[in-house]
Amino acid sequence: MACIRMQEVAHSYLPKIQTFEEYALKRIHMTWEDGGAYALLGPSGCGKTTMLNIISGLLVPSQGRVLYDESDVTSLPPEKRNIAQVFQFPVLYDTMTVAENLAFPLRNRGVPADQIRRRVKEVADMLDLSTVLNKKAAGLTADAKQKISLGRGLVRSDVAAILFDEPLTVIDPHLKWQLRRKLKEIHERAGTTMIYVTHDQVEAMTFADNIVVMYEGEVVQVGTPEELYEKPKHKFVGYFIGSPGMNFLECKVEGGLAYVNGVAIPLDHTLAGSAGGAKGKLELGIRPMHLEVHANAVDAGIAVAVKSVEDQGNCKIVTMSLEGQIVRARVPEEQPAPGEKAWLRFPPQWTRLFADERMIV
Repeated sequence: MACIRMQEVAHSYLPKIQTFEEYALKRIHMTWEDGGAYALLGPSGCGKTTMLNIISGLLVPSQGRVLYDESDVTSLPPEKRNIAQVFQFPVLYDTMTVAENLAFPLRNRGVPADQIRRRVKEVADMLDLSTVLNKKAAGLTADAKQKISLGRGLVRSDVAAILFDEPLTVIDPHLKWQLRRKLKEIHERAGTTMIYVTHDQVEAMTFADNIVVMYEGEVVQVGTPEELYEKPKHKFVGYFIGSPGMNFLECKVEGGLAYVNGVAIPLDHTLAGSAGGAKGKLELGIRPMHLEVHANAVDAGIAVAVKSVEDQGNCKIVTMSLEGQIVRARVPEEQPAPGEKAWLRFPPQWTRLFADERMIV
């Protein structure tokens, strides 16, 4: 196992860099703690796979250093870094049996035959592959092949880290949850440093202790699922985490109140004070689950027009228009849906402010 440090790492796929914005990865400085379970989360094209390939050695960064513990491995290829990597699509030998595929990484390192047999059985049991150990990989389903690929990544117990690049993409949806939980259990048992790349927030939250959120080549926040949900440091985190994402309303702040097109919304006193020195575009942010929706007029309620009500079984998503800006609220299933009009309350303890997309603390 290893503690992995990225020191001012940046990367561009272009031969000549004109501006900072042209970097696919922009000055990453962070630490992956020894034994941690991390998810690298973000949309397609944000730099997740670029970062993973720099950690593994498949890419040498344009600038910066990568350290495993205290050793500089920036220029070392993957085979010199003692890592295992599982890719989006199965990487295995179709002409070998499942057992031979799982044993291959161990045989390459001269592990004794009895240890190989024991470890192959352990991994096969973990991934429910025991019944197909003697079958050729070529005749198996895509799900089974990807489980073999996962097993090849997990079979070595001496690796510095295991890196997963969207490994459940080809897995049937009903198996995904089981495999995510299985990987989590394996991590808790082995304590190996694991980094899991995904664009799926559910996968990230199921697997990881800490989630690294990326946006346009930058790490915009690292935190637990609760921290990302309750205190998003960047507008993108608020929008990307949660379903629906956080509401954002352009506003201005005066005298302890946020004004949205002239409508006053109360703020936490300390937050209102901090907003005084903020520069740039101001936006109010609140999670749909924290909005209070009332079917009838209430004290301090803000009248809104109801655009639609979507019943999701365990809750309702109410879409409304507040002075021309769209707002969504998540209300309990048992709560009656409002008619054409509703009244909103914004609890100050759940209302956030953002200046130029960064949360005001």
